Amino acid sequence: MPIRTENQLGEPCWIDLMTSDPARSIAFYAALLGWRAVDTGAESGRYTMFFHGDAAVAGLTAQDPSSGNRDFWTTYLASENVAESVRAATAAGAAVLVPPQTVGNQGRLAVLTDPAGAAVGVWEAASHSGFGADNEIGTPVWHELITRDFAGAIAFYKEVFNWAPVPLSDTTDFRYSTFGHDEAMTGGVYDADGMLPPGVPSLWQVYLGVADVRASAVKVRELGGTVLREPWDSDFGTFAQLADATGAAFLLGQVESAAF
Repeated sequence: MPIRTENQLGEPCWIDLMTSDPARSIAFYAALLGWRAVDTGAESGRYTMFFHGDAAVAGLTAQDPSSGNRDFWTTYLASENVAESVRAATAAGAAVLVPPQTVGNQGRLAVLTDPAGAAVGVWEAASHSGFGADNEIGTPVWHELITRDFAGAIAFYKEVFNWAPVPLSDTTDFRYSTFGHDEAMTGGVYDADGMLPPGVPSLWQVYLGVADVRASAVKVRELGGTVLREPWDSDFGTFAQLADATGAAFLLGQVESAAF
């Protein structure tokens, strides 16, 4: 598996799961993706790191089951300075959910909602740079912003995170841009204003790589998860939308080779 040694500024560099049942979540992803869970200790709030092989690929933290909050994945974008990114983001219309804070010797984080309401994390690396591997089976392979304000979202992330979006389609039926650096696209932005049900805010969603999406969707059901959208084929690959055993939503993308 190729080892990722650098995360470009403004690009997704980490994901973590907020779960009401850590043991059940750990068992689910271990069985589905072969992830190995490592408790990082009391000093880090019992944060769990997921590894695929020797590469760190995701994290997990517990939330109070009585809170009534849903379980969810968060995508983090790389920053050289979290405080500066938060200042720029709030000036551009974002709100702060979690203010900048230091995580041991790992780095610094914050969590924002962008002007269209999508929650996104910001990560300033110290000893933990982010993904140790991606775009492979068992790792994150794509990151997608589903937004009610496509033009506003593009402008916001260009200004705050220095994105250089590339339009993929610009019709009323399908408006989508990719983003990344040096022709290596790492994510996309989808105009979902006409698709999201009333009251559902914009959101980020993560795609995890598997060798066979259809077989993995069957396994998700066997592990207590839910298939939210049955596997489908597109010009870009085979995908499915799922919820894990505690209800956190994610997608699977079929990985045919080292490149996604």
